[in-house]
Amino acid sequence: MTATSNRETLGFQTEVKQLLQLMIHSLYSNREIFLRELISNASDACDKLRFEALHNASLFENDSELAISVSFDKAARTLTISDNGIGMSRDEVISNLGTIAKSGTSEFFSQLSGDQQKDANLIGQFGVGFYSAFIVAEKVTVLTRRAGEQTDQAVRWESEGAGEFDIEMVEKASRGTEITLHLRAEGQDDLLSGHKLRDIIRKYSNHIVQPIVMKKEEWKDGENVITEEDETVNQASALWARSKNDITEEQYKEFYKHVGHDFQDPLAWSHARVEGRQEYTQLLYIPGRAPFDMGDREARHGIKLYVRRVFIMDDAEKLMPQYLRFVRGVVDSSNLPLNVSREILQESKDIEAIRAGCTKKVLSLLEDLSANEADKYATFWKEFGRVLKEGVGEDQANKEKIAGLLRLASTHADTAEEIVSLANYISRMKDGQDKIYYITADSFNAAKNSPHLEVFRKKGLEVLLLSDRVDEWVVSNLFEFQGKSLVSVAKGDLDLGALEDEAEKEQQTKDADAFKDLTDKIKITLGDKVKEVRVTHRLTDSPACLVAGEHDMNANLARLLKAAGQAAPTSQPILEINPQHPVVQRLKAEEKHFDDWASVLFDQALLAEGGQLDDPASFVKRVNHLMLEMGKA
Repeated sequence: MTATSNRETLGFQTEVKQLLQLMIHSLYSNREIFLRELISNASDACDKLRFEALHNASLFENDSELAISVSFDKAARTLTISDNGIGMSRDEVISNLGTIAKSGTSEFFSQLSGDQQKDANLIGQFGVGFYSAFIVAEKVTVLTRRAGEQTDQAVRWESEGAGEFDIEMVEKASRGTEITLHLRAEGQDDLLSGHKLRDIIRKYSNHIVQPIVMKKEEWKDGENVITEEDETVNQASALWARSKNDITEEQYKEFYKHVGHDFQDPLAWSHARVEGRQEYTQLLYIPGRAPFDMGDREARHGIKLYVRRVFIMDDAEKLMPQYLRFVRGVVDSSNLPLNVSREILQESKDIEAIRAGCTKKVLSLLEDLSANEADKYATFWKEFGRVLKEGVGEDQANKEKIAGLLRLASTHADTAEEIVSLANYISRMKDGQDKIYYITADSFNAAKNSPHLEVFRKKGLEVLLLSDRVDEWVVSNLFEFQGKSLVSVAKGDLDLGALEDEAEKEQQTKDADAFKDLTDKIKITLGDKVKEVRVTHRLTDSPACLVAGEHDMNANLARLLKAAGQAAPTSQPILEINPQHPVVQRLKAEEKHFDDWASVLFDQALLAEGGQLDDPASFVKRVNHLMLEMGKA
């Protein structure tokens, strides 16, 4: 392969074309971020080289002083950002600069509204990276050679951002990447100023570990003259290794945008040095918004692992449990070996200790937010609450802590807003109440309007309304909180204990005896559709409801499993009837159409709890038939 062959023109992936157009129009008001993004990428490239060189020192090519350079040419109207990091091969250039290999891409584009401000936030959240160069440049040229490759294996990539790019093999003596921006004719003159560029670098990239160098400028003969001497513009030290007292709030926020590849400020953060058997520094952030792939448990995590300030890996999933996968930040260990691998991480006791410490710190940070900054915690819960709920079943050691952080909907406010903590619920419990009552359903309205709630509403007893899919996972793993049992209002016998008076209990016994013949007759009609038919006192307005046996799977969980293609254990529900309801009173005296009435009663109860009829056509036929018969009476 020669340096002059292989020039090709290729097309961008469709999503890249869309993203380029959106960025140019939506992010122009915040155009300075392009420099932050390109410097951040250059820093990552240096980190990756340092890591790969741990196993292959020859990659340094006798130059182990890693740095990032920023320069400009006023006459040519170009701005150049270069690094001596890992560089890219031809295939890597096409993959990294021609496509967006990101889950959630289609969802991202579907959420764009056309509103410039909203779209700018969404684009920032998605991550703009290299493509932000086109906010200010009419053409971008990338010259790169991967460390360890021959000098004639360099790649030149060039594009005007209009849908295609040129790529060719060229010569490049030094490893790394050089990005040249050919600035647009209008509105970019200020970027051809050393003073302006230094201001942007110090504002957004002061925390970058590698030195960011520019040519020194001197005032001579009434103008700034660029010298041949290099000067470092940023602080070039690991921010997390500095004392908290030496770091401003703004610096913490800008570091988050670098490490989290985010556009917005973080919600909260924790910076601590841990000493003892394991010594490490942790700087952990709670983002302000959930990424698009939050629901994907296989998505990349956000913790960067360093060992004695040497970058080791970008996606250290073992440092944080799955239910905290939204956390971003840095962990820098003093104890781990520099040649640590993902395999070593999986079996390391040291990593387990760091993970436990990081988990504890994040949960404490969330506890502090929930206690002292309710508005921020409400924002956190809206974005990440569904993911945090997974922890109830995954982290037995911290189950009680996570349960305390839960926010749920309830009949107290009767709205879908999840604002009730379990501690709130307990503080409002009635005298004599010793249980936390809940109901699960596949929608909020199905939970709120469930017939199972009728007696609880009558007695003023609060019930948690759980309609997230993950809520079934929560209640199947959380059996009590602060000594109070969690009890489903749609399972087993209803025992309100001290909340019922003796007269009510006597009436229930009388009703059960008085309606025994009817319940037996309904059971014969329904056959194996039901396990049992019995009189209930949990209903006040509805004629009947279905409940699961004490040890059976509830209907909502069975439906979720079925929808996910999993087999659910087969169990018949219990049909409970309300002896005071006119429909039940009529059924007691019905002879001619008893079977039809009993079947309709069962089907109504099934629909009321969110179930699906096995034979909807027969149900409609029965209802029509009974209406016609009633019309004749």
